[in-house]
Amino acid sequence: MEHFAAIPVFVAVVEAGSFSAAAAKLGLTKSAVSKRVQQLEAGLNVRLLQRTTRRQSLTEAGERYYDSVRHALAIAMEAEEAAAGLQSQAAGVLRVSAPMAFGRLHLSPLVPAFLRRHPAIELDLAMDDRMVDLVADGYDLAVRIGNLPDNSMVARRLAPCRVWVCASPDYLAEYGEPRHPAELAQHNCIAYSYYRGGASWVFQGPQGEIRVQPRGNYLVNNSEARRDALLAGLGICEMPTFLVGPDLAAGRLKAVLTDYPLPRHAIHVVYPERRRLPAKARVFIDFLQEKLGGDLPLWDSGLPASLLASPNGRQA
Repeated sequence: MEHFAAIPVFVAVVEAGSFSAAAAKLGLTKSAVSKRVQQLEAGLNVRLLQRTTRRQSLTEAGERYYDSVRHALAIAMEAEEAAAGLQSQAAGVLRVSAPMAFGRLHLSPLVPAFLRRHPAIELDLAMDDRMVDLVADGYDLAVRIGNLPDNSMVARRLAPCRVWVCASPDYLAEYGEPRHPAELAQHNCIAYSYYRGGASWVFQGPQGEIRVQPRGNYLVNNSEARRDALLAGLGICEMPTFLVGPDLAAGRLKAVLTDYPLPRHAIHVVYPERRRLPAKARVFIDFLQEKLGGDLPLWDSGLPASLLASPNGRQA
């Protein structure tokens, strides 16, 4: 196996008809070509070429070896060209991981347009609120929302993720509107079991950080289920506007505690390596940037100016 690098040199010598011609074809010196072939013969412990001052010819072992390796070399070159093609052409299977609610609401509707634009791509979109390991699980890229603890990933920002504590008007009419984060202790707080920031809700007050441990009778691992509970008047919850922006704009939900902003987040596309990013992944990222990118994404376009202009609304 250590002499594999000499095989293309041997094939070139046979096909070119001489060491000199092979050296010119490969961009090597004649002595370097001769040395590679000698190393190959020594490694195989057999003579492959009969050489005289006037001509060269294959030995019987050399003919058999050449017939085998030239086919193997051709297959290897085809595989290399195919792999290079996937790097430079938008084609092949593209595996993408995305959060369930964001994927269903904002990625899924874009899939038909993307695949019509790039018909040679086969999109494998996995929507799951659990964090996946891109490398171990074989994903090309992922949409991530919130903090990005993995510094080995390359991240490209798509849009801000504005977050508000909100509730339905009916719930607030019955239980009152909290004016300070500490008053959440008197409310039924709907919790999200996959929240990576921890169980506490963290607010920024005039005197610094305020942490609140939400208490309530409903813990769920799906954000759309939390939205359903809010709309039904079950309780109060911190929610991203990519999920409840239209509800806030239409008055179905109301943002509260707007003087106490929540941590700033953003929506990113992450992938393992920049230098080896295949074309199929690059065009998908560019497509998402085209459709979803910017400081005022579509789901926030109907929000009142008071929400967009607040410290919480000006998220990076």
